[in-house]
Amino acid sequence: MTTSVVRIACHSSAPRIADLAANTRNARAAVRGAVDAGADLVVLPELVTSGYVFASPEEAAGVAITRDDEVFVGWAEEAARGDAVVVGGFCERGEDGLYNSAAVVDASGVLAVYRKVHLWDEEKRFFRPGNALPPVLATRVGAIAPLVCYDLEFPEFTRALALAGAELLAVPTNWPLVPRPAGERPPEVVIAMATARVNRVVVACCDRTGTERGQEWTAGTTVVGADGWPVASRDHEGLLLVDVDLAPTRDKRLTPRAHLFGDRRPDVYPA
Repeated sequence: MTTSVVRIACHSSAPRIADLAANTRNARAAVRGAVDAGADLVVLPELVTSGYVFASPEEAAGVAITRDDEVFVGWAEEAARGDAVVVGGFCERGEDGLYNSAAVVDASGVLAVYRKVHLWDEEKRFFRPGNALPPVLATRVGAIAPLVCYDLEFPEFTRALALAGAELLAVPTNWPLVPRPAGERPPEVVIAMATARVNRVVVACCDRTGTERGQEWTAGTTVVGADGWPVASRDHEGLLLVDVDLAPTRDKRLTPRAHLFGDRRPDVYPA
């Protein structure tokens, strides 16, 4: 990269449950719009190709796709128009079952697929959990690690990615709306802020919108800078676009004598 400033686009949307064709069209259009706006990195919601609240395992299987699907060819073609990287969630048909996965795509095609390790609540009815850390990918944009929604709530998980060199966590999400005190941020945003602060990484969370089969969603799309403070957020459908400097992620010093990673004590607690 010639600059450490990255233009991040998160496109919040309301996927149609079990409507692969419509979701495919809408997701591709979202990528196209983000690239046209100059995005270096485009993040789409969790399960953007399928919707989330499945009625049965059979319904989920009916909209599951593989990493070789034409969906990702479309994303790659749009990414190529601006040399962008796209991270989006999908219902993956694996060799041994279904996975709640995220694909990382650039002009060359699918760079990696990450399978969600931490399954939330009813997801366990439909998906198998992944069993590997997300890859930390050296891209034109920087060192990116994809993870999915609930994964963000395990600090040992995100710390491992930061220790592996991740500068930016790209997080497709579907955050169920939960009660919170008036004026407070969604709890998941607070967790993203803490993750960014304690690891000095950028965290880009793209949440979905709307109500699906009675489930209300938070619509909490937020990008958090490496200092732990949100730099942009969006609570409705559409494109969030923000420029973020990754340079601070590369220096873990808080003061001349305080270092986020150097001050760890794995001799006292598990690494």
